[in-house]
Amino acid sequence: MSNKNEVTVPVNTPSRAYDVHVGRGILDSIGKITRASAGGSRACVITETNVRPLYGARVESSLAAAGYEVSTLTFPAGEQNKRLSTLEGLLEGLAEAALTRDDVVIALGGGVTGDMAGLAAAMYLRGIQVVQAPTSLLAMVDSSVGGKVAVDLAHGKNLCGFFWQPSAVVADVECLHTISPELYTDSIGEVVKHAVLADPQMLADLTDHPMNGAGYPDELVTRIVAKNIQIKRDVVNADEKERGLRQTLNLGHTIGHGIEAASDFALGHGSCVAAGLCCMARAACAKGWCKPGTRDAIVAAMAAQGLPTDTALAHDVIFDYMTHDKKRHGDSMNIVVPDEIGRVSVRKVTLAELRELVDLGCGCAAGNEPIPEGEAR
Repeated sequence: MSNKNEVTVPVNTPSRAYDVHVGRGILDSIGKITRASAGGSRACVITETNVRPLYGARVESSLAAAGYEVSTLTFPAGEQNKRLSTLEGLLEGLAEAALTRDDVVIALGGGVTGDMAGLAAAMYLRGIQVVQAPTSLLAMVDSSVGGKVAVDLAHGKNLCGFFWQPSAVVADVECLHTISPELYTDSIGEVVKHAVLADPQMLADLTDHPMNGAGYPDELVTRIVAKNIQIKRDVVNADEKERGLRQTLNLGHTIGHGIEAASDFALGHGSCVAAGLCCMARAACAKGWCKPGTRDAIVAAMAAQGLPTDTALAHDVIFDYMTHDKKRHGDSMNIVVPDEIGRVSVRKVTLAELRELVDLGCGCAAGNEPIPEGEAR
């Protein structure tokens, strides 16, 4: 803990050790943090069109004050631009800025930016350092930590990428004040997922006091973000390349990614994880893998945040996208099942069994009646 407004979470993976800095107003310290963690003489900020007007000049100024020669690359905002064609432009921009292997990329933005900038850093000159500066709640609690960087392909989300750990993460919770209430609420889906995974008390607190409720203080947001990072840190430290334990972080994602792709990414990632986790909980309960109380606690926590707890999308379409998931192994798939709050397991199921889970869990939040897409219960 460096001051009353900041929490530092150390991460120690086999490939790189680094600190995650969480707090209020710490974006102004990004130059100092980058200098201490990454060094180099040139820093290239990679950001997108919505974020640059908000924080670009502030980050550039901090980096320049720390002695960096600063350049900035900006790409169009939106998941639809998380493609190889956008990545090519960023790589050409890094080359034009004459960055060397000693220099650093700053990923300033949400999850899409973190993925794009991280992947560009991983590929340029066969790998240069990157500092993640997440500006969305989803990026703070999930994608900025752990080193997963990727772009989408036509057949699915994040199918082309690397594991490339950052040199530091700077998560300024004041940035959350400038994102829309809808995006903020969407991001809470991953927060609830982490609570289901490892913290029953946090799940109960979120159910009783929704994170998007009025008057939720920055100090409490800082502590919740730091706790989420600690949960993910413990998993990533033990299994950096997702060979075993790290698969548990995919809780809610197998069905969730199917919903996300089937909706043509019209729904936010956190909302899709929320619906996917609730669907998996219902299916697991129907199979006898968890008790009704576990299912009900998960659905209640998601609903308390105003997140969707089901989907009305066609099961055939969801399943088709699910079969393109990275977790598929031939004719089987690894799924993450909530055994109880705070404990999950990884199960290998056949594709036929996976389809059964979709039928058991989706479109049946109230008895067997489908609900309108995006509606929370």
